[in-house]
Amino acid sequence: MRQYWLQAEALEGCRPMTLLETRVVPEWVDYNGHMNDAEYARVFSLAVEELMDRIGLDTEGRARHAYTIYTLETHLCYRRETHEGEPLTVDMMLLDQDAKRLHVFFTMHDGEGRELATSEQMLMGMSTESNRPSAFPESVAGHIANLPRPNGDWPVLAGRRIGIRRNGL
Repeated sequence: MRQYWLQAEALEGCRPMTLLETRVVPEWVDYNGHMNDAEYARVFSLAVEELMDRIGLDTEGRARHAYTIYTLETHLCYRRETHEGEPLTVDMMLLDQDAKRLHVFFTMHDGEGRELATSEQMLMGMSTESNRPSAFPESVAGHIANLPRPNGDWPVLAGRRIGIRRNGL
């Protein structure tokens, strides 16, 4: 099985965190008989919500801190199709952060561990009182500090750009 996460030496001591386990529901299947491309984005969005819960920004935490997270940018790579009823697992790794942003990388796998898709995202912490970017609350920053990060090289598919490759360029 081909691994797109990280080169073996970068994985030592640092494994992605499993955030979400679900199944492909009938409503997500398109006219081609497999999960619609928009539904991959839905699953990754559900994984962001789970990440928020794990760092203390569940419903109660968002209200207590008057704080939430917005998605600024996402880059989705489709690797393999999946079908109705198939199990899905989404893993996550923190690539970078500053006082109010998270650069995260998600990988979606099927029940056999095959990579289905990746989603690289830039997330921004926001005050819900001012509706402006704001530093992570201290307790949230503490949870973020414990998120898995690469030891060395980033995932192979992280940082990609879209473009048509031309010969000689």
